[in-house]
Amino acid sequence: MIAVAIIGVLAAIAIPAYQNYIYRAKTSEAISFAQMAVTAVSDYYQTNNTLPVDNPAAALNATGTNITGTNVSAVTVTSGVIAVITSISGLTTQFTLTLSPTLTSSGINWQCYTNSNSYSYVPANCRN
Repeated sequence: MIAVAIIGVLAAIAIPAYQNYIYRAKTSEAISFAQMAVTAVSDYYQTNNTLPVDNPAAALNATGTNITGTNVSAVTVTSGVIAVITSISGLTTQFTLTLSPTLTSSGINWQCYTNSNSYSYVPANCRN
């Protein structure tokens, strides 16, 4: 009887932790889409010494809704700021990863943001 109780307690702890792990793994696709957009924006900045105003200027698909994946519904660039909207199955509310550029003398520094409700699904550097 004690063994069954121990297994029950372990399962009660492990199952939610595993679900968060699955969501974090799916979020990695959003991170890779964001990196693609970071590269496009950085290339544009190096060439033109200014940030792109939208997706076509950054040499990305004209409408961000056409940049999709299994867990990403859109990637948009607005005045250099990158927004990656997730579409992760199983989550009741989707979230947006926002990468904001800061121009410095040595190039562009990127800061990642998301809403506090999705902190458990994103990398530590996006929990601001």
